[in-house]
Amino acid sequence: MTTAALETGVGPMLRGWRMQRRISQLELALRADSSARHISFIETGRSRPSEEMILRLAEHLDVPVRERNALLLAAGYAPHYAQTPLDDPSMSSLREGMERLLQAYEPFPALMVDATYTVLAANRGIAMLLEGVAPHLLAPPVNAMRLTLHPEGLAPRIRNLPQWRGHLLEQMQRQIALLRSDTLRALYEEVAAHPVPDGGETPPGDTQAHQAFPFALPLRIEHAGTVLSFISTIATFNTPMDVTVSELAIETFLPADPETAKYLQSLMP
Repeated sequence: MTTAALETGVGPMLRGWRMQRRISQLELALRADSSARHISFIETGRSRPSEEMILRLAEHLDVPVRERNALLLAAGYAPHYAQTPLDDPSMSSLREGMERLLQAYEPFPALMVDATYTVLAANRGIAMLLEGVAPHLLAPPVNAMRLTLHPEGLAPRIRNLPQWRGHLLEQMQRQIALLRSDTLRALYEEVAAHPVPDGGETPPGDTQAHQAFPFALPLRIEHAGTVLSFISTIATFNTPMDVTVSELAIETFLPADPETAKYLQSLMP
């Protein structure tokens, strides 16, 4: 959080989260076992909430873990959640578990990213899709959004690029609203500025392909002359107690048709 944001005080910040969630003061009070009057006093700065009350309200407002620390700091309290680097020795079991999970998903693609879409780990299925990507996009730290939407990245091979690009940009907009990250906003502005490459428009035949998956938008990407179809899923930790862990996400790509599954299994038997 910036200094300007902290100077607004915990009351206006809580009010901002409540308005974003479209919850009335009365509804929040009922959820948090408080009163609408007390919530009003907190939001206007007439009452200083306790540390316990801030965490309770943040829980009911589904405030991200990083932003809960920001609320506490704005109220004059110490952060409640640690932010442990992923390479810290205490995170070794987590790293090993995530790597085993990614490997177990092979031959299908899977990767782990942080809150700014920096790739922290990936399996061989992802590596297979990256063939032909410009080397500068593969230099660490690799960014999943930049890699996907850059004209020298995967974008030219994505058969339904306009739809997939729109999905990714909407996903980033939701993340920006939650995390209010300058880094994430800068990344969004960068990748949104990339033009759709020539040939990136959806071919007429792909319209029927999209209709075959009414439950989710498939990623249709070409590899060595074969068009592969994937359905993307994202998994996060359910009850994180650390900022770093709360912002980890594992994205897996499930084959959307038998042909894609068979193709990947033939490459990595």
